[in-house]
Amino acid sequence: MPDTAVTSRNPAERDAALLADEALLQDERRYCSFGDTVHYSEPPKIFTRADGSWLFDGAGTPFLDLQMWYSAVNFGYGNARLNNALKAQIDTLPQVASQYLHPTKIELAKAVAVDAKKKWGRDGRVHFNVGGAQSVEDSLKLVRNASGGKSLMFAFEGGYHGRTLGASAITSSYRYRRRYGHFDRAMFIEFPYHFRGPKGMSKEEYGEHCVAKFARLFETEYNGVWDPKAGQCEYAAFYVEPIQGTGGYVIPPMNFFKGLKKVLDQYGVLLVVDEIQMGFFRTGKLWSIEHFGVQPDVLVFGKALTNGLNPLAGIWAREELINPTVFPPGSTHSTFASNPLGTAVGLETMKMLAETDYESMVMAKGAHFLEGLRDLQKRHAEIGDVDGLGLALRAEICEADGFTPSKKLLDRMVDMGLAGELEHNGKKTGLVLDVGGYYKNVITLAPSLHISTEEIDLGLKLLDQLLTKAKRAG
Repeated sequence: MPDTAVTSRNPAERDAALLADEALLQDERRYCSFGDTVHYSEPPKIFTRADGSWLFDGAGTPFLDLQMWYSAVNFGYGNARLNNALKAQIDTLPQVASQYLHPTKIELAKAVAVDAKKKWGRDGRVHFNVGGAQSVEDSLKLVRNASGGKSLMFAFEGGYHGRTLGASAITSSYRYRRRYGHFDRAMFIEFPYHFRGPKGMSKEEYGEHCVAKFARLFETEYNGVWDPKAGQCEYAAFYVEPIQGTGGYVIPPMNFFKGLKKVLDQYGVLLVVDEIQMGFFRTGKLWSIEHFGVQPDVLVFGKALTNGLNPLAGIWAREELINPTVFPPGSTHSTFASNPLGTAVGLETMKMLAETDYESMVMAKGAHFLEGLRDLQKRHAEIGDVDGLGLALRAEICEADGFTPSKKLLDRMVDMGLAGELEHNGKKTGLVLDVGGYYKNVITLAPSLHISTEEIDLGLKLLDQLLTKAKRAG
């Protein structure tokens, strides 16, 4: 736990901080659009400082952050190496119009493409944009172009790819599309969510079952997607998160994607892998799809590329789909795409990842955290399922039967965590959690990859304390 002496406040200062927060919240209610955010607590929490795995409010209370800005800050708040790369770029070339080149754009694209060639044996290119949803939009243009203009896609139940118009069409929640009219939306396919799947199947058997259900769509033209006479599928691509993010960090069977990719290749459907939340060693690999032994045709990345310091994202695609002949200059464009501040930090991120054994570090910390969650599960019947891969972990909060989803209990936990009233060494402490899952009852845990073992153990103690208090309050 960091030294909080510089931020601790006496009672009068804490009261003043609370009054200042209330004034800000009144202005937020009056002047801010509510459409660009989701408040998971009431009143919403205001933070004023961050360091490592910790956030601090205006009263100086420390909050252990176990979600790190939805996995955008994989390398910790205030990472000196990445911050310094940003500062150096500000002092040299902070801005340049996007029709011109600058070194770090080219070097970063090369780093990603060379890594892909080494892993998958495929030539490819990298295309940048300002955020994950925007890069998903770029990928939609890419696959529609490659398929002769097909606008239909497959995607998963529980999948999340963004809230722009095109990205929301392949995101399974109708809530994100409801107000904005009808447009081509994906056909949503069952994801092998074993905890809530058919009883009596092993995880691997369930994965095979889901692949077989998908393959059945191609058995006859009357199943709706395949013209056997023309040898064409109506759908251009399948958008996947190898591990579902907003869907609740659902980890599929290890055999699942190999089976799925075999079907896609047989019928000429592209595989687009969304690594926006799980990329950059969140799961112990640069890309989470590496765990499953399949090769993407297109890969979308973002978030942790710049450790949250700059909204930069991008796509890698194999050469046949993205070379300048088929995807010429101006196919997609944004004023701030590949901006030098973002590419400088992204390049430093790639260098840092190449110099450190993040795989061993993340897998060891993740195993330790998962073991602690399983111990908590033994002591709290309300934890219905725990799972994890690297430092992407989940704890599903249920009723006392260990299965019926309990959004109410998790909401209470989130509120209590953000109240900053937990106890550690006689001091008030808070806990920042993220809510996910099909029923909004899953704690999705994405701590800093640099979190210490001691901080993991503290997080587990605070989770134990929080769940105990939340059950009593019910």
